[in-house]
Amino acid sequence: MTDLFVKVKAQLEKQLPFVLYAKPNADRMIGLFQANDSLHFLKDFSEKGFVFAPFDGDLVPYIPQAESEVYVEKIKETDFLLSSNPIIEVDEAAKRDFEALVTAGVDAIGQGAFEKVVLSRKTMVAVPSFELEIVFNKLVAFYPTAFKYCFFHPKIGMWAGASPEQFLKINQETLQTVALAGTQAVTDATEIVWQEKEIEEQQLVTDFITQSLANNVSELTVSSPYSVQAGNLWHIKTDITARIGSDSNLEEIIKALHPTSAVCGLPKAAAKDFIFQNELYDRSYYSGFLGELNIDLATFRTEQSDLFVNLRCMKINDKQVELFIGCGITKDSVPEAEFIETVNKSMTMRKVLN
Repeated sequence: MTDLFVKVKAQLEKQLPFVLYAKPNADRMIGLFQANDSLHFLKDFSEKGFVFAPFDGDLVPYIPQAESEVYVEKIKETDFLLSSNPIIEVDEAAKRDFEALVTAGVDAIGQGAFEKVVLSRKTMVAVPSFELEIVFNKLVAFYPTAFKYCFFHPKIGMWAGASPEQFLKINQETLQTVALAGTQAVTDATEIVWQEKEIEEQQLVTDFITQSLANNVSELTVSSPYSVQAGNLWHIKTDITARIGSDSNLEEIIKALHPTSAVCGLPKAAAKDFIFQNELYDRSYYSGFLGELNIDLATFRTEQSDLFVNLRCMKINDKQVELFIGCGITKDSVPEAEFIETVNKSMTMRKVLN
């Protein structure tokens, strides 16, 4: 056990907050260990530390850098091998319920309620023995291009994940974000072919982000869409960059973007209302955002934020975990195909639990 995980074990024994994470393509993992069990909330987004925001709500928890120890450890090679997808037994009741939810979403789109809605579900997986060091090292080994994390607070619980999606990155006056949508499983095919439904969904996400940023940035640049692999899945991605002025308000920018149409829908208010009325469970921190706020904890450089969408994630409970999975629904969505997509997305977490 390395020094970093010795500290993690001690922190858990004392029931003190911490976060452990590794950025995309990084050669190091970082731990931030709070010295007390206070639950801190952002006041104006000028704070420095690690933020863990929910899908909805004004209370945004964070671990303050000023009250914490920082550990940085080089990632060591492991012999973990990414296995093929585990065979899972389909829960017919869950399948039926989710397909009914998707059908309701497609019907609402047909009635003009909104253009797109992102619908989700959660599923339980029994885990008789959860070993955090092994699970986190598997996340790092299996998903090098994702943002890997484990967040714990005794008043929130333990969450872990490997997100493929940048929410927002700000380095002084440069802002970067991405539009990520469309999903298909990785196969042996040499060419990635996208259907009109996926292309349209991704364009909706891109349009939402650019329109939301328009009043707060200048020199907005949008790349052409391209295919990107995240674990066992392909997505369509567009890179978006802009300049922000020294008087720009980070809180305004974040609130304009969150939740994006990639996790909520478009228009945002109508899609969110449909989610609250029809999903019938609390997303909590799934599809929120997380990451470094106003500081790079590897170098302690300020004026930098590096935030990610909390996708491909799980909440760890006693001897079981909750997996959270969703997909974008448009007028062309097929309920059974959308359920299969959620099953494919669940494999990201299932593989590290085996």
